[in-house]
Amino acid sequence: MFFVGLDLGQKQDFSAVAVVEREEHRLAFLSPALHSMRVRHLERMPLGTPYVNVVSRVSEIMQHPALTPRSCLVADATGVGAPVVEMLRAARPPCRVTAVTITAGEKAHGRGEEWHVPKKDLMAGLQVLLEDGRLKIHRNLRESATLVRELTDVRLNPGAGGHLGGHVRMGADGYGEHDDLALAVALACWRASRMEIGIGYGTQRLI
Repeated sequence: MFFVGLDLGQKQDFSAVAVVEREEHRLAFLSPALHSMRVRHLERMPLGTPYVNVVSRVSEIMQHPALTPRSCLVADATGVGAPVVEMLRAARPPCRVTAVTITAGEKAHGRGEEWHVPKKDLMAGLQVLLEDGRLKIHRNLRESATLVRELTDVRLNPGAGGHLGGHVRMGADGYGEHDDLALAVALACWRASRMEIGIGYGTQRLI
């Protein structure tokens, strides 16, 4: 199944799209299935791209034949993102749209397709996937080097008891230039990792 993450930029930030495929791996009969996340597409839109154009481009991506049968769009609803999410839904993409408001809080909360998720949770999820070797990024993707640089710049400060928490810093000095591609991938992976629990659908699987 494919998960498309959309991080919305503002005047000084890029809007970015990442298409991530969740791949299942079963090591033995009746063993729990492991999953990895394979980044299939990365795209940064030029600075200052109007949101209506962002919606148009994302809608075009969602119409790709590989995505239309099984996909989910995960959009950044922080700040100006809320009306953009409504524009995306009004465009009637052939998939469900999950809105994620990125917060500085301690715990994710929400229901249905509306969620508030701490940024540290999004980045911690990426870090776990990287450490386990379960985040696959094809080197031939146009923005792969930029994504790797952003991921390298992520710093998760330990909170109380040494657990990942506190806050997220970008860059070695805490002031990385951009994190748009990393956030787009993080949104997609966060949603994909919750596929079994079925956000908004009880305990059903979403496929």
